[in-house]
Amino acid sequence: MSRPIFEVIATSAQDAVAAAAGGADRLELAGDMAADGLTPSVEEFARIRAAVHIPLRVMLRDGDGFLPRDLDALTRKAEALRAEGAEEFVLGFLTPEGTVDLDAVRTVLEAIPGCSWTFHRALDNAADREAVRAAIDGLPGLDTVLTAGAATGVANGLGVLAAEVARAGEPGYRPRILVGGGLKAEHVPGLLAQGIDGFHVGGMVRSGGWDTPVDTGLVQEWRRLVDSEAHAAA
Repeated sequence: MSRPIFEVIATSAQDAVAAAAGGADRLELAGDMAADGLTPSVEEFARIRAAVHIPLRVMLRDGDGFLPRDLDALTRKAEALRAEGAEEFVLGFLTPEGTVDLDAVRTVLEAIPGCSWTFHRALDNAADREAVRAAIDGLPGLDTVLTAGAATGVANGLGVLAAEVARAGEPGYRPRILVGGGLKAEHVPGLLAQGIDGFHVGGMVRSGGWDTPVDTGLVQEWRRLVDSEAHAAA
């Protein structure tokens, strides 16, 4: 197994600097974590990009839940972020019925051509996750799926994650699995043993929840855990 990727959610330049110093490989940039992460401002992206030199994946989401509220406005925001230098993104939309909203996904992708992106936890909230995976298979730039295996978090999704990583490389299962959403340190050894090599945390590297900044020491603890368990699993 290659060195696992460790991604940290950052909402500010302060977070970004702390996460990078602690050993994060990549940052997911988001704002308004009370709504589970919305698109950050172009100005905040610019500050973060100037502060660190690790890959940044920018959230494209304009409201709580997974239905796009104003697709035209979101597309303009995506274009502005791309013009500011964003090269990687995080997105995913569902219809009211819980199926993937491919029209919305494709509309946003047209605004960020050539960019790599993650399909986020809309997958965990879909009516049929296998249908979502089949529908998004082959979309340009898609290289990662962020998932807990269940809408209620990793603890309840471990069986699904094991089944999906076992299908890696099959149609619909080619993107890298990045596990996040209630991920705890105790989950890491078993996930690595199954072949999962992507981990995503946010609140777990903050000492007092989302109202407190990323703690470099906590990021370092996670980095050491992931690397040591990966070595043990090799």
